[in-house]
Amino acid sequence: MAFKRASLKAIGLSDEQIESVMDLHTEVTDGLKNKIAELQGRADKYDEAQSKLDALEKDDFKAKYEKEHADFEKFKKDITAKESLAANEKAGRAYFEEKGITGANLDIAMRGAKEEIGALVLEDGKIKDTKSLDALLEGTFKGLRSTTTQQGTQTVTPPANGGTKLTKDQIFAIKDAGERQKAIAENHELFGF
Repeated sequence: MAFKRASLKAIGLSDEQIESVMDLHTEVTDGLKNKIAELQGRADKYDEAQSKLDALEKDDFKAKYEKEHADFEKFKKDITAKESLAANEKAGRAYFEEKGITGANLDIAMRGAKEEIGALVLEDGKIKDTKSLDALLEGTFKGLRSTTTQQGTQTVTPPANGGTKLTKDQIFAIKDAGERQKAIAENHELFGF
């Protein structure tokens, strides 16, 4: 039933009393309207949060976590394998150099022994068992070993003047201009060039 001024007048209230009752009634209803609006705002926020939660549940975070974790573990394993291979290659290279394989032959040996080098076991940076590499050195890589021979220095043809150097005065004493220029060129250090 509606609350009206006419119904208050009918029960015998004065205009002043009716106005007081209406003010109180408006105050109560406005407060209730504000409370309803506040509760409606909370309900809207709750609905929004519930929608986000439902969307998150659909995303299946556990599967995403497990995939990311597996990818990270694979990444760590790959890095470890690369570091291990690099250490094995360094040790293999040093071993081949120690056995006399150098230069371009060393590059060939490193490519040819890739499988053996990858399977090496190191202990404190040193190869623990060299049997596989020794087998290669005795067989396939036998021709890659370098041998070093020492020779004395090659002598060149001695100067035409019998091996003695001319002095500046001797060069200036040469009468033939062509011969003098040739002597200057052969003894250029006396003239600073």
